[in-house]
Amino acid sequence: MTRSTLGIFIGLLLGLAFVLGSFGDMLIVALFAIIGFVTAKVLEGDIDVSQYLSGRRSNR
Repeated sequence: MTRSTLGIFIGLLLGLAFVLGSFGDMLIVALFAIIGFVTAKVLEGDIDVSQYLSGRRSNR
């Protein structure tokens, strides 16, 4: 099982832990799944977020 797949399952489980019910709740679960997927992609190195975390650099 890849980290991406694991991230999706973790996101789904976290979402289900918070909500059970209607269509709007299922959208929240989908949001958690997306967050889990993106987190796994960052951990795998497929998405580079260093440019957002490094801050501003001066050109002096």
